[in-house]
Amino acid sequence: MTARRLVTGLVLLALAGAAVWWALSRRPAPVVWQGYVDADFVRIGPTRQGVLTRVRVARGDAVAAGAPLFDQDDVAERAARDQAARQAEESARLLANLQGPGRDTEIRQAQANLADAVATRDRARADARRLEDAAPAGAATFQARDQARAEYRSAQARVDSLGAALDQARAPTGRAEQIRAQMAAAGASRAALALADWQLAQRHATAPAAGIVADVLARPGEVVDAGVPVVSLLPPGNIFIRLFVPQAMLSRVHPGDRVALACDGCAPGLEGTIDFISPQAEYTPPLIYSDESRAKLVYLVQARPRPDQAARFNPGEPVTVRPLAAGAP
Repeated sequence: MTARRLVTGLVLLALAGAAVWWALSRRPAPVVWQGYVDADFVRIGPTRQGVLTRVRVARGDAVAAGAPLFDQDDVAERAARDQAARQAEESARLLANLQGPGRDTEIRQAQANLADAVATRDRARADARRLEDAAPAGAATFQARDQARAEYRSAQARVDSLGAALDQARAPTGRAEQIRAQMAAAGASRAALALADWQLAQRHATAPAAGIVADVLARPGEVVDAGVPVVSLLPPGNIFIRLFVPQAMLSRVHPGDRVALACDGCAPGLEGTIDFISPQAEYTPPLIYSDESRAKLVYLVQARPRPDQAARFNPGEPVTVRPLAAGAP
């Protein structure tokens, strides 16, 4: 009986030692969180109501930034743009006419008149000088001298008048007030043309960023109101991972932390960066506050995959998330 008890004690002691060794030597379970892929879809719709005439993409198409997505009927906008263009052209032509000099023929005529007047003045000046010297010597009368002086002054006045006429022909044909008013009108015409161009461009929607067409929400022939989505676009940069972290581990998670991402069928080496931590718990037991219920609290955390890896994830896909230590490969 004593031997049996001794054997039993030894067995129990061995089991206890094995349990202690296992508890001390085992590695702690790795920290792993569960999450899923989500995305911010870009829904593109028209800025004005109109009939949808053409959809240029289909679901699943990869499009580049600026690629055409859909068209609306643009007959009215095209006509308005043509009218605005003609008005802007007319305003610019009127302004150029007011700012420009007279006609070339008028300028050449004024130049010829001035040249003739200069020749007449020079001849009158020469005659007046000769009579100035001849009158005191008796070779000419003082009356002739005075007449020559008057003719020279008249010829000089005519030169001044025709010179002013030439300057006027070369100067802008419009007065300063007319030019300023026409400049304002030309600016208004250009603004109206820019608005017409913008309104016409709005009838032809393009992709704001590169991405995958997630869905086409309208078909040609439908009247689409302003702001109603026609195409749903998913740029890779808008993909993110939603995961849930227990309250006890929340202090170990910080914005900017790197995390490893894994999913079924995904290549190894996928990573992301935490960029959002919810300030409130996602799930709480109703009206129960205890140590046991507090352990059930989880917080929403958001992580962004690396830009070069984001396209490998699909919205709704389950993802396993593991924190990476600083400096970890």
